[in-house]
Amino acid sequence: MKKHPFILAIVATMLCGTALAQQLPDRKEVLATLVRANDYFMKKFPDVGMKLVTDRERPSNIWTRGVYYEGLTELYKIYPKKEYYDYMLSWSEFHKWGMRNGNTTRNADDHCCGQTYIALWKMDPQAERLRNIKTSIDMMVNTPQNDDWWWIDAFHMVMPVFAELGNITGDNRYYERMFEIYNYSKTKHGGNGLFNAKDGLWWRDKDFVPPYKEPNGEDCYWSRGNGWVISVMARLLDTMPKNAPHRDEYVKMLQTMAKALKPIQRADGFWNVSLHDANHFGGKEASGTALFVYAMAWGVNNGILKREEYLPTILKGWNAIATECVQPNGFLGYIQGTGKEPKDGQPVTVSSVPDFEDYGLGCVLLAGTEVYKLK
Repeated sequence: MKKHPFILAIVATMLCGTALAQQLPDRKEVLATLVRANDYFMKKFPDVGMKLVTDRERPSNIWTRGVYYEGLTELYKIYPKKEYYDYMLSWSEFHKWGMRNGNTTRNADDHCCGQTYIALWKMDPQAERLRNIKTSIDMMVNTPQNDDWWWIDAFHMVMPVFAELGNITGDNRYYERMFEIYNYSKTKHGGNGLFNAKDGLWWRDKDFVPPYKEPNGEDCYWSRGNGWVISVMARLLDTMPKNAPHRDEYVKMLQTMAKALKPIQRADGFWNVSLHDANHFGGKEASGTALFVYAMAWGVNNGILKREEYLPTILKGWNAIATECVQPNGFLGYIQGTGKEPKDGQPVTVSSVPDFEDYGLGCVLLAGTEVYKLK
């Protein structure tokens, strides 16, 4: 009997869909992985106000810890354990809902903690939780300077704060000022901007725009730096209403970057620290990988990215994190230490301890909670 091509196509589609569905990780296993990693951290760092000491002392409300609490906030949403809430609240109260350098700071790294303060305000709207971070961002909204975010990591640290305040107040000036500063980075910093539309990726800052090249002659696109950018697109879109100014820009950027990142994923599921030079400190790296997985999973869950196109990439990335990054005791391997380029924070191995253990966990929690939501 001759089989009609249309029937064959339907059967093939059904089989493909079944295969993809079967690959989805068990939600209980995803949650168990996240809880194990978070438990390790909370037991190792029970004192939320303890200063962070590397080459010098830093307060615990710096960006590294702020990124961790971003992830913990998302974990709390799918697994509302009182211990997590208390950990977030105690940290915020210890710092009196303030920033490292006070209410007049313009530094995005200082503002990162505000994401958690706002999340806690949304759970319990006490004025003190919002006051300091709003004062600082209002100062930026009401002054003309627009060149503050000269490094792309800054987007992830502070843009969600602008978006949340725009959403809370209904004042579009937060969205407009956020776009102006972002767009200056995109089109002006480094001479002609830090975004290379040709490759769909970002240079970390002016130090890496051409003529700077990697050893293989390619442009330098740092994995975690680009991770900060694509992940913040997801976080913005998750917050901003559909009619918010410039929302289409962030949709397009997430899609553009996902398209650029998909074909350069390693066979093992990770991405290299140098996205276009696999031999320049090449190897498994989990923080950038986690941010890519998070953004793509959010995109699929919210209809921004095509499920059939990106689900295999997401699952391969998450499997690498869950099986190779998260160790049996909850320690995270393959996390690059702080810096701004492939050579920083090296070596990156399964047992190497980065200078800060918090932000890598935040990235993993973001990725895992979004994978958990996959249907």
